[in-house]
Amino acid sequence: MVFAGDAVVVHPLPPGGSVSIGRSSENGVCINHASVSRRHAVLHLDPPLRIEDLGGTNPISVRAARADQARLPIETGKTEDMRQVSGQTIEIAPGDCITLGSALIVVRLAEAAVSAPPAGPGRAAAPPDGGDLVLRDPAMRALYEQAYLAAPGLISVLLLGETGTGKEVLARAIHRRSSPARARGPFLGLNCAALSETLLESELFGHEKGAFTGALQAKPGLFEAADGGTVFLDEVGELPKATQVKLLRVLEERQVLRVGGRAPRSIDVRFLSATHRDLEAEVARGAFREDLYFRLNGVTLTIPPLRERALDIAPLVQLFAIKASRSFERPRVPAVSAEALSLLERHAWPGNIRELRNVIERAVMLCAGDTLLPEHLPAKMRTGGAPPTPPTPAREASAPSSDPPEPAAPRGAEASAPPLRQGEPSEKQRIIEALEKCVGNQTYAAKLLGISRRTLVSRIKEYDLPRPRRPREKP
Repeated sequence: MVFAGDAVVVHPLPPGGSVSIGRSSENGVCINHASVSRRHAVLHLDPPLRIEDLGGTNPISVRAARADQARLPIETGKTEDMRQVSGQTIEIAPGDCITLGSALIVVRLAEAAVSAPPAGPGRAAAPPDGGDLVLRDPAMRALYEQAYLAAPGLISVLLLGETGTGKEVLARAIHRRSSPARARGPFLGLNCAALSETLLESELFGHEKGAFTGALQAKPGLFEAADGGTVFLDEVGELPKATQVKLLRVLEERQVLRVGGRAPRSIDVRFLSATHRDLEAEVARGAFREDLYFRLNGVTLTIPPLRERALDIAPLVQLFAIKASRSFERPRVPAVSAEALSLLERHAWPGNIRELRNVIERAVMLCAGDTLLPEHLPAKMRTGGAPPTPPTPAREASAPSSDPPEPAAPRGAEASAPPLRQGEPSEKQRIIEALEKCVGNQTYAAKLLGISRRTLVSRIKEYDLPRPRRPREKP
């Protein structure tokens, strides 16, 4: 997982070998961030897992996910909570926090066990396996009750809502509440916006051998593969007009004709569809067929956005914290402070549940203790939506150097700022933000805060913050 700014990107890794990491698109893991060198590091996946620094301008730092399982560096023979890596290769483990410039990466396993904290006042218990439903809000409970009433029949269901509200989660819940025979059948979904028109028809209806260039053998489509079960058409509003006509015939006749085929094949399929578009408006402007809209719209269920479901935020945070802890191999799930939860509940969540999941995964990764604090949340949540000042790109060295230059001061770093006073509630957070803006340069961070560098170093120690260090010259 790569955390650069507020963005979170997941890169699947091969089971072995090595993967290069850097800003260039030629790397196996590309991090498009100014503080990352074009070829910054190499991740060695064969046991033991290792990270190799390639001598970029900004050195690599590694923070162990579990202090009781710190591993010895291969070359330095020294173990620290925060380790600097400069031209070295050190052993890491899944869950360790690796800093490249201002970007963070974490290697995690697909499956891992974790013990959840005991349930108590204000803390939700771990959900059972497969239990992703959070129905604390009355509107969501009423919505699912309507969905369960429609589930046993064959009537088509159209799910409406903004992107990331959980339309596929609701579709799977309807499939599980279908008749016993259908619930045991397959649930197959397809994003209609992800494929070209030609590929979309082949995926939905299948094709016969020789139907087009590259069709070396016959292939059943999604509708045939889901026979006896449920088909979920996500972003159905993106269907091309020609595909809409063919889908209408499938809905009316319950038969599918493969691309290049002559004989239709009967199917027994339940249709669920979803879109974030206003299909009535699309019908009015001629972009969506009215007869297809009526076929899909047997029952319409509109999922409210997360900003209108404040009661669901706290249990969703706990659910995502549990899942993130499993992925990062944390021994316990961190609790959420009241201040952090208040910020989460006040946020507008334009990305809805998908955005909340990314935020909590980032916070769990950054949290070294047992409690998620406001400092672990994105800066835009702590500053009322104002974007943080981006760091100035650090120049890459034109020739090898044992002592890389200090990063350039960010624009405005020398501007006057209110002096930092000891004991202020925001003092620790202001120090963290200043270090982020100055790419770890303590001299410029001290100027930005209006204090001396010695005072800044003292406060970093006082608040137990990881102190960035310049790499020592190698003998």
